[in-house]
Amino acid sequence: MTTSGAASEPTTGDAPGGSGAVPDTGDLPEFYAPLATADPLVIAQLGQSLDGFIASRTGDADFVTGVEDRRHLHVLRSLVDAVVVGAATAISDDCRLTVREAPLRGVPPTRVVIDPRARLPRTARLLTEPDAPTLWLVAEGHEADAAGVVADLGSHVDLLVLPESRLRAPAALVEALGARGLRRVLVEGGGRLVSAFLAAGALDRLYVTTAPVLIGDGVPGLRFSGVDVLAEALRPPSRRLELGDDVCTELRLRG
Repeated sequence: MTTSGAASEPTTGDAPGGSGAVPDTGDLPEFYAPLATADPLVIAQLGQSLDGFIASRTGDADFVTGVEDRRHLHVLRSLVDAVVVGAATAISDDCRLTVREAPLRGVPPTRVVIDPRARLPRTARLLTEPDAPTLWLVAEGHEADAAGVVADLGSHVDLLVLPESRLRAPAALVEALGARGLRRVLVEGGGRLVSAFLAAGALDRLYVTTAPVLIGDGVPGLRFSGVDVLAEALRPPSRRLELGDDVCTELRLRG
């Protein structure tokens, strides 16, 4: 494992996982073809209920959408260099962020955790399971907390220390990942992180899968400053994909 400060970010060849290569597209469904050659690329995805929640009020999200949507998510993972989540999602879900339900189209994507306060427990799968590289992003002033954990782990975990202002700025995050060869990025959750990337104009495409279920109250999906006049609402070009009982909507936000 290595630790890196803001002033000494490694170049493309030094980062775990970032190949920069075009993914293998031999059996890729046509719906995903535009993603295969886009470089750089920043996409995000959410699975939510019909009334806009990604989990119940207790945080239970197992599962909002169905099996076919989970396969769709794994296809998206297979097409990127990095899969990004916030600390709250990493802690509550203890997620693996690996490609398991779709063909792996190159090297495993690097798992990126944005964790300014270094709250991720040392038992987290992202730290203990070496199935794919992990990049742990923490804020300056909290690197000692994370470094003590990383010292006990394998070479699949890399620590990157940045000013907290950069960790909370989507454009700066994309820049930092790109400097490490991670140019094709999937922002996977949670809702606040995806919403922040959307509000900052940092996404090329957004995938929102809606399940025919009503939760009533819970953890919201997309939330950002809106408009007073509907004519000014964000209405980008879109495509739809049926995933069993669920419907995935792709919004093309840039390019």
